[in-house]
Amino acid sequence: MMQPGKINAQWIAAVIIAMHAVVAAQAQTAPKPATEATKAANRSVLQSLNFADKADFEDAARGLIAKPDKLTIKDANGRVVWDMESYKAFIDDEKKAPDTVNPSLWRIAQLNLKYGLFKVTDRIYQVRGYDLSNISFVQGAKGWIVFDPLISPETAKAAYELVTQTLGPRPISAVVYSHSHVDHYGGVRGIVSEADLKAKKVQILAPEDFTEHAISENVIAGNAMSRRAVYMFGALLPRNAQGSVGVGLGQTNSVGAPTLILPTREIKKTGEKVKIDGVEMVFQMTPGTEAPAEMNTYFPQFRAMWMAENATNTMHNILTLRGAQVRDPLRWAAYLDETINLFGDKSHVKFQSHHWPMWGKEKIVDYLKKQRDLYKYTHDQSVNLLNHGYTGVELSNMIQMPDELGKFWPNRGYYGTLKHNSRAVYQRYMGWYDANPSSLDALPPEEAGKKYVEYMGGAAAALSKAKADFDKGEYRWVAEAVKNVVFADPSNKEAKELLADAYEQLGYQAEGGTWRSIYLQGALELRNGVPTAGGANSASPDTIKAMPPEMTFDFFAVRLNGQRAAGKKIVLNVEFTDLKRPYSLTVENGVLNYAKRAAPDADAKVTLTKSTLDRIQLGETTPEQAIASGDLKVEGKREAFVEFVGLLDRFPFWFNIVTP
Repeated sequence: MMQPGKINAQWIAAVIIAMHAVVAAQAQTAPKPATEATKAANRSVLQSLNFADKADFEDAARGLIAKPDKLTIKDANGRVVWDMESYKAFIDDEKKAPDTVNPSLWRIAQLNLKYGLFKVTDRIYQVRGYDLSNISFVQGAKGWIVFDPLISPETAKAAYELVTQTLGPRPISAVVYSHSHVDHYGGVRGIVSEADLKAKKVQILAPEDFTEHAISENVIAGNAMSRRAVYMFGALLPRNAQGSVGVGLGQTNSVGAPTLILPTREIKKTGEKVKIDGVEMVFQMTPGTEAPAEMNTYFPQFRAMWMAENATNTMHNILTLRGAQVRDPLRWAAYLDETINLFGDKSHVKFQSHHWPMWGKEKIVDYLKKQRDLYKYTHDQSVNLLNHGYTGVELSNMIQMPDELGKFWPNRGYYGTLKHNSRAVYQRYMGWYDANPSSLDALPPEEAGKKYVEYMGGAAAALSKAKADFDKGEYRWVAEAVKNVVFADPSNKEAKELLADAYEQLGYQAEGGTWRSIYLQGALELRNGVPTAGGANSASPDTIKAMPPEMTFDFFAVRLNGQRAAGKKIVLNVEFTDLKRPYSLTVENGVLNYAKRAAPDADAKVTLTKSTLDRIQLGETTPEQAIASGDLKVEGKREAFVEFVGLLDRFPFWFNIVTP
């Protein structure tokens, strides 16, 4: 009916941006070097972890068959959608970590830079470093069974071409989506053609409820999530030692337009067996772990265990910093325990959708136990501390991993961190309220900032004290204090510069790639202002076409401006001629409800096809243009339809974050 703002197909929305134009406009203030305090903090990391252990580097390089000398992938219009060269320009195995990068984060960036076609074991291959995720190829009798075809069609196609050039031409027999995040299905149309789909030459397998979650996970809060994801993934940061060095889970996201082909078969229970093209697969369902719909896969013929994204070489997120529903670490740990019990003594190689494989049964079981206990410890000790009465902030500063877990390289906090994951556990059980009465009705940041500055003796006095603390390396406190000065007076350039300096040093010290991105993006916007160019083109055509009308109506309800709608009553009947399905929309009490039937007392009737609704949502036409062309018909009180459209808000993408 009308274009519903920027609907987010998934978190990748944040980086489908006119990035080069934005960066050019924003890169006005040069970053600053690491301070002595930051250098000391990063030196302490070198001393606390076993950097002499090179086993991961050996595993990450093992089985390399082929790789291009240069890896830059473009779309049909010549736009770069993946550029490993921007990272290769300053990261390599021979360079020590710069002062401006946490040495542990530098280490994972070096490992993630190992790209190309790798042999995992007999008849199993991976292309790594062509996107945030890996694409895996399992050789069948005649073709390939592909696991997780990346984010963008261009990157998936390039990976398939590398496989074909190196191993010979083979068709795609099947595609398996391990779970419902876009970096595991978005590139599917780069390797599967419409002709093969229509001829039923390709099967598409996915876990139960994949489609619902792939489409819906971030629709309702998609605009805010997308803006926050710009921070989390460092989409606008330069690729250098003072900018983005990767996000830990991989280097970054490709920026093609994700696609989606709906599954032809859903896997529904653990132990379910499927044989395709001579390859037997045994599935383990793991819903509610890293994704709402997810599954692991065991290959008996190859004694190989595919762990999807349930066990990677980093601590993962219990709560992703872009925003989402809190995940369940207790369930996550339980499924990893089930993996050990079902397949541990049978697995000679373990591989997954990010990072590099692992070989050796004993080593794999030890790894899975430590990954299991990583999430179990985070859960149990966070709940232990909250039951002692500690708040989320307090317990996140108290909880510590035992060395056998915390110093195990695959458990390091490159993507998730113990600090924000422990607070996520608190949130899961206790919510936002910390039980302190002052938190019940706290002042908004602008009002609180003004009172804080007044209590501090004014902005000048506050900044004088903050500068002294900055010189002592107390960046966390400087950020906390000066944030209030900025929110009290966003025109205070000196305050914004000092806050940017504090965020920058915190970014340089961060082990988590996402934390680094967030701090440095905050510093960039404080110095140069909020971006105005670019934006999120977040809803791919395949996603929009797969959305049922009910999902769109739910989003319309979120867009309804309740204050403007108060006191009004509007009833619209909506009939989709191609779906042969009537609906009614009712605005009453400041709320939009819908029903799967026509209302007898409707003010107007709107008639259109689902494809017309899709075109409006994709921005290919407007309601006015659709009416003029006859694709959308309004019968009855046309002014009721016009009024309804006028009650729907459009969300600004570039809202402020580090300033009011």
